[in-house]
Amino acid sequence: MFLSAIILGFLGSFHCIGMCGPIAFMLPVDRTNKVKQFFQITSYHLGRLFTYSLIGLLFGALGKGFYFFGFQQQLSIIVGILMILIILLPKTFQKYNLSKPINKWVIKVKSSLGKELKNRGNDTFLTIGFLNGFLPCGLVYMAVFGALNTTNMLSGSLYMFLFGLGTIPLMTSVVYVGNFASGLLRKKIQQIIPYVVIFIGVLFVLRGLGLGIPYVSPLPVTELHNSVEGCH
Repeated sequence: MFLSAIILGFLGSFHCIGMCGPIAFMLPVDRTNKVKQFFQITSYHLGRLFTYSLIGLLFGALGKGFYFFGFQQQLSIIVGILMILIILLPKTFQKYNLSKPINKWVIKVKSSLGKELKNRGNDTFLTIGFLNGFLPCGLVYMAVFGALNTTNMLSGSLYMFLFGLGTIPLMTSVVYVGNFASGLLRKKIQQIIPYVVIFIGVLFVLRGLGLGIPYVSPLPVTELHNSVEGCH
């Protein structure tokens, strides 16, 4: 589960660079002082990770509710199928603009980002990263599905944190050298992303089926408890 978050974050960053890449490249870092630059970029990433963790906290809480009422297995299957269908039937899901209900919020976030990019205060980079984390992105939605499929707030927050962690290598490279992945490499990686999402979707489905496969499709907690009871 948590490994899928890092993989999704790393590969997904090649896709999301179209949205976040320009922001990272325009960060008002001090390019004359390497040490200061390092801490500025680190603050930017910490801001993003904090936002992702907060989002994960929220959806982890929802996931805990499903788990409490015994719907976690079914939810895992539904999430997995949705991830697969979004990749296989993209035109069908493009009709539904998930960011439309929050367009006013997104406009405010972008406006605030524009103002912060002109500042050079001590908290500027942390704020930019924090706001950046709220920008709508298809891969972030996929990660949210994963957080929703966890069993508690902490696990949901950790899932989104690890997703954000996976994006750091490429986003850091963008700050230093610009959009270096705009050629063949980026195209190749983007071609791989759908297969990765489908693979993760299949893992979610298998997890929900509870087939008794260690680490992949463990037995539901109730069945596991009953089998232990039968051993006495």
